[in-house]
Amino acid sequence: MGTTLFSGCRSFSWQQLSLSCSFAHSSSSENGISRPKAVPTSRGNGLVDKEKDNSLGISSRRSLLITGISVASSSVLGFPGEGMAVVKQGLLAGRIPGLSEPDEQGWRTYRRPDDKSGGHGVGWSPIIPYSFSVPQDFEEVPVSIADLGGTEIDLRFASSKEGRLFVIVAPVLRFADNLGDDATIQKIGPPEKVINAFGPEVIGENVEGKVLSMNTVEHDGRMYYQYELEPPHVLITATAAGNRLYLFSVTGSGLQWKRHYQDLKRISESFRVV
Repeated sequence: MGTTLFSGCRSFSWQQLSLSCSFAHSSSSENGISRPKAVPTSRGNGLVDKEKDNSLGISSRRSLLITGISVASSSVLGFPGEGMAVVKQGLLAGRIPGLSEPDEQGWRTYRRPDDKSGGHGVGWSPIIPYSFSVPQDFEEVPVSIADLGGTEIDLRFASSKEGRLFVIVAPVLRFADNLGDDATIQKIGPPEKVINAFGPEVIGENVEGKVLSMNTVEHDGRMYYQYELEPPHVLITATAAGNRLYLFSVTGSGLQWKRHYQDLKRISESFRVV
């Protein structure tokens, strides 16, 4: 297809799409601005294992971050077929609330606030908001730039009972220079090539022999690739919008997977770029 790839990816071809490209290793470039990143010396078991550490001490972290500031919001959220809900009040330091009140089933909807900080530096367009649903015991977890995913990890949520999730939002220019500002997941590649390329960035190792299933679904004209991997237990939803790739990962321990698989699958399938 004549695609030119950036040097941050060690190998990436449309025939092989054998990518060992770490979001944390790559340098973003747009409008002539280059931003190299610090990279951890050990990947461990990837972002899924890193979630285990971040899932501990959620309550204590939140208590340290609570401020006296409150933000009034009149946004109304919800997926088709689900009850509409009003955005929850309150503000955690460094973050803007985007989580709704529980619906009649006890599920809440998160929508990335339009005014939330983040992105990839000067010259990048704002991140197109995304949304998903979670049981009410899931709470937002602070994201650190020291995470293995670097600044590409836009959001984390965790529940000590059911599992963990995170969202990666990465500029498509990290992977190809001809996708423009209206990228689609189809332009990046078919499902099997996308998971072979980006799955290692989620689980920290090659995904060969680990993909139990892969599906494609379309919502409001946007295509989503959905995967289930084992081991480790993880559900991944991938799509693209604007000039960014979105990876939504939902995972849990063996016991959480056994007890709450249907809820974790529902969370994964609820992801939408809005």
